[in-house]
Amino acid sequence: MTFVDTRVRVDVPATSANLGPGFDTCGLALGFYDTIAVEALPSVGVSIDIHGQGADYLPRDERHLVVKALRQAAQEFDLPEFGIRMTAWNRIPQSRGMGSSASAIVSGVSAAAGLAGLDTADREVRDAIFNISAHIEGHPDNVAPAVYGGMTVSWKKNDTFSTVQYNVHESINAWIFVPDFELSTKEAREVLPHDVLFSDALYNVSRVALLPAALERADNDLLFDATQDTLHQQYRAPLMQPSADLVRFFRSRGYAATISGAGPCVLVLHAGDITDTLTNITSQFMDMSHWRMNHLSIDHQGVTVKAE
Repeated sequence: MTFVDTRVRVDVPATSANLGPGFDTCGLALGFYDTIAVEALPSVGVSIDIHGQGADYLPRDERHLVVKALRQAAQEFDLPEFGIRMTAWNRIPQSRGMGSSASAIVSGVSAAAGLAGLDTADREVRDAIFNISAHIEGHPDNVAPAVYGGMTVSWKKNDTFSTVQYNVHESINAWIFVPDFELSTKEAREVLPHDVLFSDALYNVSRVALLPAALERADNDLLFDATQDTLHQQYRAPLMQPSADLVRFFRSRGYAATISGAGPCVLVLHAGDITDTLTNITSQFMDMSHWRMNHLSIDHQGVTVKAE
């Protein structure tokens, strides 16, 4: 396959995985985006310009995750060898539980599809982008909403990843509380137990089954119940105690709050805009623990690719 376009722009939404009970399966796309512009060059070198998050420490060579994903996907799409000139505008915080690595991977794979001239709005092409990205990432929970938008539930059968996209009511809002400290996903996984109680598994199964209905109906009472968890957040709490305390604070007041992904960001979901209320009741946390609040919409489109 040869290049159809030599310059593409890719926008990928931030994501929040787990959503409480849906460990490694559920994800939600948020209206907050990383952007890359990629140009394919006749040479084989790499030139990278980075703005925003990670600009002072991310690699600017073949080690960059976007470039690694782009190279792997280029082989899948039978593209010839080529050089890369890339500009990245990183808005998604790194190592905070907002899917920054999934965003980078989906960006690179989608850029390769765009350079190959594939219609990235086509479902089969999106499915290919999803599967390549999920194999690179190793798990699909953040990748799926980044590719498709909305809420997704994903699973693996044999060597193939699959996902289902659910409707999210237009009135659903998201608030991400970003602390001034990081937590690696690897560290967050290492503290999880190998075995769980049958009652805890049953608890989570019942809650995760409620999530699609709660988000589609915009039912705040149902959403509060649907975001409860017993499988992972309690074990990770000591690694991010301020985050666990903030989740507990919100839930004690009836708001659907969870750790976002592996943390340490905190996610609040609600039908309707409660920004002023959240600002008022969290003033003590924002002052004492160095939090930043982002009020975000739900992204319903997923990754977008445009020729430039």
